[in-house]
Amino acid sequence: MAQWKSVAGIIVQGHQVASGKAKDSPYPDGSIPLQMPFFRELGLDLSQCFPGTLNVAITPHKFKMLRPSHIFEKVEWIAGFNAETFSFAECKLVFGEISMRGYVHYPHPETKTQHFHNDQLLEVLCPFVEGIRYGDKVRLEYLQEQIDVSEQ
Repeated sequence: MAQWKSVAGIIVQGHQVASGKAKDSPYPDGSIPLQMPFFRELGLDLSQCFPGTLNVAITPHKFKMLRPSHIFEKVEWIAGFNAETFSFAECKLVFGEISMRGYVHYPHPETKTQHFHNDQLLEVLCPFVEGIRYGDKVRLEYLQEQIDVSEQ
């Protein structure tokens, strides 16, 4: 039986490329809205999720993907860029009294040459969270067989 564990985190600002809010983004509408149809075709429907990621800093902890629920290899989701591998692990984001299911979105660093991987930052895809702001404390619940979280 799957066992949920949890780690405390803080919402931090990312590069805003996933949502398309970055002024210098190569994807004006955001990378996540462009990727979602490919993920759906491969078997993961993210249509209930906000088309951007919440960045959850889990310092002093770090994470490592173990056996994610979905792995999509060599996805060619945009012309002019290398194909990428993505993993998704099930999670629950808890903010105050709100708890919602989602996924940790993990672009594999070895296939995403334009991206620095921070093993203390989880990118979460979930439905829109009303009222959440940078600096807010959250709890991220995860399945221990999918993700390993340990102290730095």
